[in-house]
Amino acid sequence: MGRLTRAQVLDAALALADRDGIGKLSMRRIGAELGVEAMTLYHYVPNKDAVLDGLVERIVAGVAPEPTGPRTVWLAEFAHTFRAELLRHPSVVPLVATRPVATPDALAAVERAVAALVAEGLAPLRACQLLNAVITFVIGHTPAELDPADAAPPTPPHGSDELPWLARALAAGLGTQADHDERFALAITALLAGIE
Repeated sequence: MGRLTRAQVLDAALALADRDGIGKLSMRRIGAELGVEAMTLYHYVPNKDAVLDGLVERIVAGVAPEPTGPRTVWLAEFAHTFRAELLRHPSVVPLVATRPVATPDALAAVERAVAALVAEGLAPLRACQLLNAVITFVIGHTPAELDPADAAPPTPPHGSDELPWLARALAAGLGTQADHDERFALAITALLAGIE
């Protein structure tokens, strides 16, 4: 293999995380994925923490909002794109939820969104708070959709006679992918309407 890049190291780390989970991610395994010794990776990333920060960067910078038009529209589009990306990389969700945005590319993506909100007349602190509200909502909502592959379909914990309304909601699709999609759209619309 020729000379590596930081991007290739992060791509390999994300592929491993998707396949085996964050818990099994190591410099040795990333090196094996790329066909190099683990020590070679330290020319591109200083340590495993930098790899983890890079994975957060990949998600955040990859779904950076495109601030054009009314802010409720582009923030909603950003929220839907962010959710879709988290659902594509479920093993990275806990990482995105617990690690701060720290790399230059990820911070630049956040800066662009904040700048667009400031251009609409919001103070920088309020712009950050608004963006954070959307981001934390998406991060908080997404884990509920990450059902184990072998999970049984939802059923009422008691008989339908004891919980008739929950039974009807389940029969109408509560907990299905369509329900998750509709619930997310409803909640993000309500959140942005409330903020406005």
